[in-house]
Amino acid sequence: MLIAFEGLDQSGKATQADALSARLTSDGWTVHVISFPDYRTPIGREIQKALAGEREFGPDVLQLLYIANRLEYKPRLDRWLGAGDVVICDRYRASSVAYGEAHGVDPAWLEDAQRLLPRPAVTIFLDIPPEAGVKRKTADRDLFERDLALLARVRESYRRQSQQPDWVVIDATPAKTDVTTAVERVVLPQLARPSTPERS
Repeated sequence: MLIAFEGLDQSGKATQADALSARLTSDGWTVHVISFPDYRTPIGREIQKALAGEREFGPDVLQLLYIANRLEYKPRLDRWLGAGDVVICDRYRASSVAYGEAHGVDPAWLEDAQRLLPRPAVTIFLDIPPEAGVKRKTADRDLFERDLALLARVRESYRRQSQQPDWVVIDATPAKTDVTTAVERVVLPQLARPSTPERS
């Protein structure tokens, strides 16, 4: 099962991904958590430089880099999902659609460019206003994080995408533990208990 967390920066994606991983691991699942973009790869380093203002890519090119960064993981994603493991992504396919659409890139084109990536079984949109993210992180904000008008458009794209049946919207403004409870209420009913080897 592939679970994607989406939302603006500081919405709690990493926190909730880690909390869900801990819960599922304690329940006996094999869990893999991936945070995109992965800045450790050559493609990821180019993305990091662009966000720091050291590279000038058009919005379409930048989103293609994000997509390529995910495609680097496709063999592992296919292997893990084929083995029946749980994969949790902190950002995934919808983030390119949201940020690309906010920059005027065709969302249908961005969807199609990612058609070879596995689809999430559920996408959890942790919804916060852009201003809430600013309050949670006031320093060292990257190029996108500093643009509140852009973030408002990103949020609208996420809200549009969240009309799909495999999406769930969770208000991410309450306490972290309350959000964790809401996430578990979404995910746990969708998972049968992992199989265990029979004892002889």
